[in-house]
Amino acid sequence: MENQPENNYQPKKYVELSTPDWVKNATLYELNIRQFSEEGNFQAIEKQLPRLKKMGIDIIWLMPINPIGELHRKGSLGSYYSVKDYLGINAEFGTEDDFRSLVEAIHSQGMYVILDWVANHTSWDNHLVTEHPEWYMKSRKGTFQSTRWRDYDDIIELNYKEPELRKYMTDAMKYWVKEYNIDGFRCDIASFVPIDFWENIRAELDKIKPIFMLAEAEDKELHRKAFDSTYNWTLWNILHQIVQNDLSVKTLTEAYIAEHVSIFPKAGIRMNFIDNHDKNSWEGNQYDNFGEALEATTVFTFLMDGIPLVYSGQEAGLDRSLEFFEKDPIDWTPHKFEKLYTTLFSLKHQNQALWNGDWGGEMVRIMNDRMDQVISFVREKNGDKVLAFVNLSKELIMVQFDTSFDKGIYKNLFTDEEKTVSETFIITMEPWEYLVLHQTK
Repeated sequence: MENQPENNYQPKKYVELSTPDWVKNATLYELNIRQFSEEGNFQAIEKQLPRLKKMGIDIIWLMPINPIGELHRKGSLGSYYSVKDYLGINAEFGTEDDFRSLVEAIHSQGMYVILDWVANHTSWDNHLVTEHPEWYMKSRKGTFQSTRWRDYDDIIELNYKEPELRKYMTDAMKYWVKEYNIDGFRCDIASFVPIDFWENIRAELDKIKPIFMLAEAEDKELHRKAFDSTYNWTLWNILHQIVQNDLSVKTLTEAYIAEHVSIFPKAGIRMNFIDNHDKNSWEGNQYDNFGEALEATTVFTFLMDGIPLVYSGQEAGLDRSLEFFEKDPIDWTPHKFEKLYTTLFSLKHQNQALWNGDWGGEMVRIMNDRMDQVISFVREKNGDKVLAFVNLSKELIMVQFDTSFDKGIYKNLFTDEEKTVSETFIITMEPWEYLVLHQTK
């Protein structure tokens, strides 16, 4: 039998792209420009940047800033995601100079900015419709059509079998990086656009500067050469089911997390969230969806591996669905959630166990005697350690944890008190109570 070359047996990296170093312990903030202030413009955002920085935000994702289509527009202001001009700026938000000033202000705070990019479709009155009708999908009747099997009357779908469309879209994305020095993109319904387009655009953008790419999709293969981060819709759905329908926590641990840690590439960063513009607009606000479990699910979501997302207004206790096609400014009343996020994000920045992707520690299960109600785990990296205990049930319970591998003296994240953890750790937990203990080397 012939000797096989040795490298046939070497493990190969699944993720081939290089995520920028500044993403290693980063947090994300989705900014809904229209509703972020009474003015609803770029200039008003600048005033709140120091607050976002203080809260621990690192990357600001701006919802689409392009001009919005007028033909078949929804509501009086239309959808951000009905793009009329890929190279233009929505006058509702300000001028080119205003946007340039905002990007510079974000960078001066030590934060980064990514733009929401809608590659799958355009508005009916985008100039490409008349200049390049062949770049669009057509129905059986030969007419322009919305995204197939979706009820989006205000947009029509592009056809990525056209090489010239791919070149145009690539150049348009490069324009924003070169012209305005943005740091990447959040890509709308990314899996509806061919993956080879994304892999090529990533390679071309990386030649300009290191960028961060977030896909609105869950597909594992998007991580290989295209995107640093993907949406964790599944996590949201399972947590929602546990809260609303009293599902066992084993649905989360044995059905989802077991698969996540075994199958998903460690270098692939999931984006974890309790709210975003889609959930908030169409499926209810954070209180509707998580009720009394809101804090517990937030803490869990931000401690498990992945990059955490805050949606505009969550930190002010946003308790309504924001209008999507009309003006509906957020009420910036001080709220305890701002402190909650600040505390969690401060720990994330300092404790390597909570860092993103390969930079952070894997979630390892801590066994307990209430596995159907309580999730408990440890994450560890380079001597930094975080222990999380979360009661995801409506019951007051006494729980015993096997902490034989995690003995030591820890600090309680939310009280700063020292806590000694021995081989067996027993605590009484209120409904939806959480305990976070940490050590930093």
